[in-house]
Amino acid sequence: MNYRHLGRSGLKVSELSLGSWVTFGNQLGEDLACECMAAAYAAGVNFFDNAEVYAHGESELVMGKVLKKLGWRRGSYLVSTKFYWGLNDGPNEKNTLNRKRLLDAMDGSLKRLQLEYVDLVFCHRPDPTTPIEETVWAMHDIVARGQATYWGTSEWSAAEIMAAWQIADRHHLHKPVMEQPQYNMFNRRKVEQEYARLYQDIGLGITTFSPLASGLLTGKYNDGIPAGSRATVEGYGWLVPSLTDPERVGKARKLAPIAAELGISMAQMALAWCLKNPQVSTVITGASRVEQVHENLKALDAVEKLTPEVMARIEELIGPKPDQD
Repeated sequence: MNYRHLGRSGLKVSELSLGSWVTFGNQLGEDLACECMAAAYAAGVNFFDNAEVYAHGESELVMGKVLKKLGWRRGSYLVSTKFYWGLNDGPNEKNTLNRKRLLDAMDGSLKRLQLEYVDLVFCHRPDPTTPIEETVWAMHDIVARGQATYWGTSEWSAAEIMAAWQIADRHHLHKPVMEQPQYNMFNRRKVEQEYARLYQDIGLGITTFSPLASGLLTGKYNDGIPAGSRATVEGYGWLVPSLTDPERVGKARKLAPIAAELGISMAQMALAWCLKNPQVSTVITGASRVEQVHENLKALDAVEKLTPEVMARIEELIGPKPDQD
């Protein structure tokens, strides 16, 4: 396993990490989640991504039980959580990043995870109804209290991230260190274009999610929605339009021969493609069974197979870079 710094921070994260979105609490119970986390950790994965909203809090409960069962040394792994949507319907309990919600949410997540602190905490989406300054102060206080080590954002615009960073800088507060955007062959604009200045100007790190475009880049959806896939999980029907988009499915089919020539799976090629971007701190993977963990980890060996010539062939198939649109 190779490790990269989280942006300009001193924290090192494994190039591949394991996330619990969709899987933990939905497709995986405690035993299978334990197997997947143990396999990842044994291979050098040190970052495990979570969020309070995943499986309506159940994902954190499962991960907390697994961490307690495995008994790893706390300094040897990183855990994250994220806040925005909330778990209840009260006026200050959903779709907000106000101070009350964030402080309450942090307490709740730590209880479910059975941890004294998380390493990374994210504002899961921007909140247009709460002043960014209020959110920044609350996140600073969470870090200052020792409940989290670093804070950041997820799917925020570059302007919003910069505004938060400048507020923190002006008041000598803990600054946002990382962003968690979607990044794959079909979703590139934020990472490659919008955030381009932030890597250099503020040292932004990124922990990217959905490297397989929810499975589309594995070829799984080339012939429709298979039974048991994440698109069939309750509450995830919103994924269906993108997973059945004729243009994207067509591109996925055309990518398959390249992977075959390289002797790797489409999933491994897609993960390796993300890792080729030096701005990416870690690529968050998902797995519904331990075999997938092992298969995903082979992407580390596939990176060197993506030569400039191969990358150019992929580029030709998926379309021009965002700055060339």
